[in-house]
Amino acid sequence: MSALPDLAELSALLKKAVAAEYAGPRRHLARTAKQDGSWVTDIDRRTQGRLFAELSRRWPQYGFIGEEMTHAEQHAVCAQSGNTYWVLDPLDGTTNFTAGFPFYGVSLALVADGRPQLGVVFDPVRDECFTARQGGGARINGRPLKCPATRTLGECIAIIDYKRLVGDLAAQLVRSPPYRSQRNLGASALEWCWLAAGRAHIYLHGGQKLWDFAAGHLILSEAGGRATSLSGRPLDCMRLRKRSVVAAVNPNLLMLWDDWINANSATPGYSPL
Repeated sequence: MSALPDLAELSALLKKAVAAEYAGPRRHLARTAKQDGSWVTDIDRRTQGRLFAELSRRWPQYGFIGEEMTHAEQHAVCAQSGNTYWVLDPLDGTTNFTAGFPFYGVSLALVADGRPQLGVVFDPVRDECFTARQGGGARINGRPLKCPATRTLGECIAIIDYKRLVGDLAAQLVRSPPYRSQRNLGASALEWCWLAAGRAHIYLHGGQKLWDFAAGHLILSEAGGRATSLSGRPLDCMRLRKRSVVAAVNPNLLMLWDDWINANSATPGYSPL
């Protein structure tokens, strides 16, 4: 693989797109529901179109997968063996954005052979840009990121998406949570980054798409965190199907979290992704 694009250049591209497309009134912003029930707006589409044009102009050798493309278009890119492609979420947290809840942003990853090589997530509300390069560490606004050495579940702030969990697991988390406190913030890419920054310590999500985790997973991993699916499978970027996510800020904590989940999700017919 040739030399990778510069992270500073990618960060500048994302910031410029956000400044151009996210501004303006949102109160009467038209939004429509997609097949999976999530919202999409003209801002999602315009941001994706702007970044697709810029990325294609600067790096025409790479393919492109955007959240707002059709499944057939996404699959055609993802299915090519050995392909290198961008994975973009042009507005991570659309529901938050349209409601004025200040937790949303844009996420971009460069994937080669099913593995993210570069990741950039920009949070315009806090002017925080999270970046990572495979094997090169993670940063926030240019400063190194390192996950905390949290040792017990009882110390943890957890980010949990309850609505996508199945079986007894959600009920058990409500009845007898093993952690100190719980949040659900509604923008997956940023949730990964907040984990990398130590603002939360463990994570559970029942179903994320490629653009939800590609950049964020790399950022967390390069900061020292670890993640897997509920079934223990790696979170590769070779398929479009939804993946469940179990993550923590260090390997030992992930083992404890995974053990607790396995002990509290034994429902007949339960089949984690």
